[in-house]
Amino acid sequence: MTGLDWPGLMRAGLHGLRLRPRDFWAMTPAELQLMLGATHAVAPMDRLRLDALQQAFPDDAKDMSDG
Repeated sequence: MTGLDWPGLMRAGLHGLRLRPRDFWAMTPAELQLMLGATHAVAPMDRLRLDALQQAFPDDAKDMSDG
């Protein structure tokens, strides 16, 4: 089954966030998701990814002359 878990969202919004019903129903699902801390943000780069990028694109000493 796909779709929104309305009972779960209502519990999170009305009880967890203590929103008033009119405020809960005025929100978009994206706004509620943001308030609940669930975002689709990309995780920051970790050391392994940085190392891989440095190996793939090494600094060239001649490019460092401009400061």
